[in-house]
Amino acid sequence: MKSKVIQWLLVTAILLIGFAARFYKVTEVPPSLNWDETSIAYNAYSILTSGKDEWGVSFPLNFKSYGEYKLPVQIYASIPGIFVFGLNELGVRITPIVYGTLTILLLYFLAKELFDKKVALISSFFLAISPWHIQLTRASFESSFSVFWVLLGLLLLVKGLKKPWLWVLSVIPFAISVYTYNSARIFTPLIIIAFGIIYFKKVIPHVKQIVVSGLLFVGLMAPIILSIFTGEAAARYKLVSVTDEKGLIPRIEQQRNLSTYPKVITNLIHNRYTYVGYYSIRNYVSHFSPDFLFISGAGHKQHHPQKVGEMFLIQAPFVIWGIVQLIRKKNKYNGLLFAWLLLTFVPVSLTNDSIPHALRTVIAAPIYQIFTAVGIVELFNLLKGKRLIVASQMLGIATIISFYLYYHHLIVDYPRLYSQAWQYGYKQVVEYISDHEDEYDLVVFSRSYGEPHMFTLFFKMYDPERYQKADKVIQVDPNDWIKIYSFDKYRFPDLSEPGTMYKDLVKEYPGKEILFIGKHEDFVDGQKVLLNVKFLDGQDAFDIVDNK
Repeated sequence: MKSKVIQWLLVTAILLIGFAARFYKVTEVPPSLNWDETSIAYNAYSILTSGKDEWGVSFPLNFKSYGEYKLPVQIYASIPGIFVFGLNELGVRITPIVYGTLTILLLYFLAKELFDKKVALISSFFLAISPWHIQLTRASFESSFSVFWVLLGLLLLVKGLKKPWLWVLSVIPFAISVYTYNSARIFTPLIIIAFGIIYFKKVIPHVKQIVVSGLLFVGLMAPIILSIFTGEAAARYKLVSVTDEKGLIPRIEQQRNLSTYPKVITNLIHNRYTYVGYYSIRNYVSHFSPDFLFISGAGHKQHHPQKVGEMFLIQAPFVIWGIVQLIRKKNKYNGLLFAWLLLTFVPVSLTNDSIPHALRTVIAAPIYQIFTAVGIVELFNLLKGKRLIVASQMLGIATIISFYLYYHHLIVDYPRLYSQAWQYGYKQVVEYISDHEDEYDLVVFSRSYGEPHMFTLFFKMYDPERYQKADKVIQVDPNDWIKIYSFDKYRFPDLSEPGTMYKDLVKEYPGKEILFIGKHEDFVDGQKVLLNVKFLDGQDAFDIVDNK
């Protein structure tokens, strides 16, 4: 009884650490909401207040958003936070904080089922302080929510080896993961199939549970399958797919022209299939690089704070030792563990941007914490007496120092260095617009940093029903990305492009008093600046001027 109390006190302490690491200064770090967060939140707000999304569709299964058709779970799950805290930073980010903390608890239960209490405590602790997981649960990223659902599905799947009826229940969180993030559309079916193959002898006797689970999963997937034929399911893939990269064909043609081999051989070497295969393998392997895992992490400034690996460097020897010991001792769950790791990077291998990619591969974060925990437990089992005490103290001190250095950088340096990557400055601009727009006939907000209409909607808490009915000027680019160029009295051109520059718009709207927002170089030298908004590193973000 006493050991159970201690165990749950430790679990509670780990959860509190995880919650605090995600909640502290969450409205300031990351330094601004990005355009995906504002879109998720505004659509949740629109559903909450009107029952329709921004495009006037009632309770959609795919949210049109910018034309990439966001999956629904993150948006609907954001409604309670926005209802309680309002349409603001905390209202948006409280949802990932909550499910991020609960994911730690799920990992504890899963690791306990796979191994024992020691591995469960250590792996959940390292997920609680994981740079990889903290970054993606301090902001509203759909990928980290899919991790929650996949872990719940895996937990029920593993427990189902003893109680097969749990396989039917596991279908529900697995299906939800598919409706949460695009990578899960590939990973989830693959991990289920892998589980069935690995544990075939244990699974096959339970035909009834298999049939019911299969039918339920297919039924829940029916809307997704239907959306493939409407093009909605493929919209996001088109934006990031390695097969749709614009430079692919020109590179193939260039290499063919440079080749000295006969034409038949040249065509066999340089073609779409060999190049897609090459880039997919390269992308896949890059996610196992020590630099990505333990030193620098992902290069994308929103997905990773930089200057630290996706895991702490001190975890490296334990991850390696843990994998070695699992293979050596032939743990009965090795097949599932290694399938989990290896299948994680299949979806991202088919994409073309920001490789290696922390966001699309965050489902690997929990498995690496399990490997770390196994490595620590197995190594410490070899130590006795003073050596064990000294090793424990050294690991504890090294972990505290590593976490302190990382977290200090995250809270203090990261917002200042990378505020531009987070589209900082929109809030300050929209606050000025709200205070002064009645003094002007038009408000022209340059789209040079991207999607100013959504930041305007969000920070003004613009009435969703009014926006749904508003006349809009829309342009769809070759990748089906939707650009809103105007609604109401707001115009969103690119002030740096000929035809929509400051002087052009003044001529286009003679006699109109116009408030302009753009980059410093969008306006003439000596023009009176009503407000200058700077990024947190001191560089100019926006100038606000008028034509009065």
